[in-house]
Amino acid sequence: MNPPVSSPAALPEAPAAPPAPDDNALIVERREKLAALRLAAQAVGRPVFPNDFKPQHQAAVLLQQYGALDNEAIEPQQLQVTLAGRMVLKRVMGKASFCTLQDGSMGDSGGRIQLFVARDVLGEAAYAEFKHWDLGDIIGAAGTLFKTKTGELSVRVNTLRLLTKSLRPLPDKFHGLADQEQKYRQRHIDLITDPTARARFIARSKALAAIREFMGGHGFMEVETPMLHPIPGGANAKPFVTHHNALDQRMFLRIAPELYLKRLIVGGFERVFEINRSFRNEGISVRHNPEFTMMEFYAAYWNHHDLMDYTEQVLRHVAHSATGSATLTYGGRPVDLATPFARLTVRDALVAHAGLSAAEAGDAPRLRAALAAQGAPAPAHWALAELQFGLFEAVVEPQLWAPTFIVDYPVEVSPLARASDTNPAVTERFELFITGREYANGFSELNDAQDQAARFAAQMANKEAGDEEAMYYDADFIRALEIGMPPTGGCGIGIDRLMMLITDSPSIRDVILFPSLRQEA
Repeated sequence: MNPPVSSPAALPEAPAAPPAPDDNALIVERREKLAALRLAAQAVGRPVFPNDFKPQHQAAVLLQQYGALDNEAIEPQQLQVTLAGRMVLKRVMGKASFCTLQDGSMGDSGGRIQLFVARDVLGEAAYAEFKHWDLGDIIGAAGTLFKTKTGELSVRVNTLRLLTKSLRPLPDKFHGLADQEQKYRQRHIDLITDPTARARFIARSKALAAIREFMGGHGFMEVETPMLHPIPGGANAKPFVTHHNALDQRMFLRIAPELYLKRLIVGGFERVFEINRSFRNEGISVRHNPEFTMMEFYAAYWNHHDLMDYTEQVLRHVAHSATGSATLTYGGRPVDLATPFARLTVRDALVAHAGLSAAEAGDAPRLRAALAAQGAPAPAHWALAELQFGLFEAVVEPQLWAPTFIVDYPVEVSPLARASDTNPAVTERFELFITGREYANGFSELNDAQDQAARFAAQMANKEAGDEEAMYYDADFIRALEIGMPPTGGCGIGIDRLMMLITDSPSIRDVILFPSLRQEA
């Protein structure tokens, strides 16, 4: 038999929770502290925000060098260290206190080291000042390295200075920002409070350095091309429009650097690459940001097969440099960049992943029916190759988890790619898919100026018919091609998506320091 349940009136009244601290009140309190510091500094003629403290050591490096040693090995050396960083934890205990300093180094410790602050060493006045400092303050410390009885590497401080007063409190208990959007809006706090965020962007920096090292090692020259274009080109996308006052003309933020990079091939630079910011006035999603980073590279006398071989090598090298392995995990599933990537035509992919037979994959009415069943568009003017491509995008692309190159794209959706010599309806183009999304796009470049001019004209007809993403006619680029461009292969790799893969991040916003966001009301 269950015991009787007490009525609500019989239950003891819960003690009232203490009111949550008001951020505004905390800010006012800190400003008052800063005002007092200003007066004290002015009285003795010193700056309240000093700029003469020079740290000589970093927390992660010290922990790497001495973390495994015991105190009997460390203390006799009387190792003098000087560090600076943000105070993120603090325990005041009468005559002696502990605090944790976090600097810009990165390691298993997250760049943190403990400071032991004793009143008898610092002096009464300095210790009293320290007790009133706040979490988030930036401090400089000098002292002797030792290990506590619990085995924590620490600094016995003999000099402690306040370098910057923090006027805004960090998130409660230093647990970081709980709201994901606030992480994006206040990336500075996210980096302070979340070691995994710092690790992601350190991995991104390593990956970019690895790309540059790899490209340079294979004879590619890094170049810079304009970000303001008189004509947007190099991709089918809607551009951002601006106005150049001095030239009194409309300009566009670049949607791709391709046409300028190919001008350099015409000019005689046979291998070039650019890690660039591009802009497309399109939607925002977990895999799209209007401002994004690409790496495009072009090599004379290469074709799309050479590009695929090289792209594999680039991705393996970058993954290994950033993570130590070319075998990654994304969303709990393995992704193997170490073994050769699969290569399928669009038609083969439909047979492998869309449940079609080889005959059905080549039957236009059957493809239209399949697109209709998916609720996907199938305009009446689409030919067989376009129908195949449309069904591939709707059904197959999300299924391509393992690295897979898809080749033989229709001419109609590849206005800058060389047509196949054996099948003029398709181009020598590929896209690389991993984890169900595109990572790279490359092709044997179209170097026939007359063919390119005809394709630009077709794109202009599409634009006049209402296609906002169709390309403009770029007469200056046609003139460059008329000088003569050698056979060339070119490829673009989406750096942000690659960083998502390398850092196992679910959203592109996680790997862009300051992603595009709607302005706060």
